[in-house]
Amino acid sequence: MKKRGLVITIVGLVFIAVSLTIAVSAVPSNITGPNDLSMVTMFEGLFDEITNELQIMPGESAYVTYDTSSFGAPLLWGIQITNYVSGDTLSINISNIFGDNYGTFVMSEPILFEALELEQSDSLNFEIKNTGSRDVSIVVMFSEDPENSDALSNPDSPVMNMVMPLLISGFLLVLGIIISIIGVIVILVDLKNNLDNKRNY
Repeated sequence: MKKRGLVITIVGLVFIAVSLTIAVSAVPSNITGPNDLSMVTMFEGLFDEITNELQIMPGESAYVTYDTSSFGAPLLWGIQITNYVSGDTLSINISNIFGDNYGTFVMSEPILFEALELEQSDSLNFEIKNTGSRDVSIVVMFSEDPENSDALSNPDSPVMNMVMPLLISGFLLVLGIIISIIGVIVILVDLKNNLDNKRNY
């Protein structure tokens, strides 16, 4: 019986194993769960402003203001619940000093990132309400025009040192899965051909 399908499948599994190894090595070793995943640390240099940790009790709100200075550039903002457990939820309402609404967002995961397209500089007010049943601690992050950030253009920045390996890992993972599927198909085709040949005899 031909072994080409088995060989192709093994090659695919090797790609998958290599991709997982790269992904594990790219993530800091002190991260064991979502509460250890500090976006501030992992994406150091990407954010223009980071708030101190804010604690919000159930049903109460915290208010964060950010004054933009860029014209025609996107504003990337993010919130991380640093003590997240399943069931924690936040409602984020964004407006400016004139009362214009920039949207309402619901957060039920440890981390949320969104981008706002701003045509002119503005003063934004973030009303962050704890809609869950327990106290939460949050950090709010802002980055104006993140695509041109030094953190993304500098190959030695902490962001690039982690993001590039993860991109490579993702590519190898997809490639490995495709190769493995092809290998399984080849095995099935070879098995079918082998059975057909035996019947002919």
